[in-house]
Amino acid sequence: MEKTALRDVFILGGKAFSSRFILGSGKYSMELIRAAVEQAGAEIITLAVRRTNTKESENILDYIPEDVTLLPNTSGARNAEEAIRIARMSRELGCGDFVKIEIMRDSKYLLPDNQETVRATEILAKEGFVVLPYMYPDLYTARDLANAGASAVMPLAAPIGSNKGLATKEFLQILIDEVDLPVIVDAGIGRPSQACEVMEMGAAAVMANTAIATAGDIPAMALAFRKAIEAGRSAYLAGLGRVLERGASASDPLTGFLRD
Repeated sequence: MEKTALRDVFILGGKAFSSRFILGSGKYSMELIRAAVEQAGAEIITLAVRRTNTKESENILDYIPEDVTLLPNTSGARNAEEAIRIARMSRELGCGDFVKIEIMRDSKYLLPDNQETVRATEILAKEGFVVLPYMYPDLYTARDLANAGASAVMPLAAPIGSNKGLATKEFLQILIDEVDLPVIVDAGIGRPSQACEVMEMGAAAVMANTAIATAGDIPAMALAFRKAIEAGRSAYLAGLGRVLERGASASDPLTGFLRD
């Protein structure tokens, strides 16, 4: 992350982004991608590599504008070796050096395998990839990922697709405070207010998919997320006011009317 004198920008993999909203495209549609770009201002969009390598169904690359940075993910990988193979394939397909590592052996809760994620990150970072690992928010793992060469960490807020919000809030705050990498909150955020809150906490960016894809009005919800993320970031930069643990403090002078 870096702030310039003219504008607040998000630096990732040597590239500057003005938007701190990342679209996850697992439930992609033309309407969703258009809304994310036009209404939410998304400059990074994830994609599953398998969708770029099929002639039997529509290709997601046909819908993503050329000026948007692709973030291929290793969805479907069950261990480090499979994730590494998918990442290398994405580079060969022309998707660039960015890669989101997703390794899951649990099919019920879809929780990431932190240990395998660290292994894959170390190997891919040495090969020049800009590695963004999806992880369960554990401080020791986040530090291991930083040492392995990750460019950011992407901890979950709640189980994928659940829209349950900031179920791991306290652990997210620990990562934001203690890890010297951008923290991109990924998975589970269901409302713009939750995106705003995590940005107020100091997160570098928010990734969302289900919350927008399943909304009644997709463009309106995409715009709501944009405004919420921008508001949360502005509040964080401004510095939130202090909180009183006990009692109250008058905002106006309590003089005159209290006198007998």
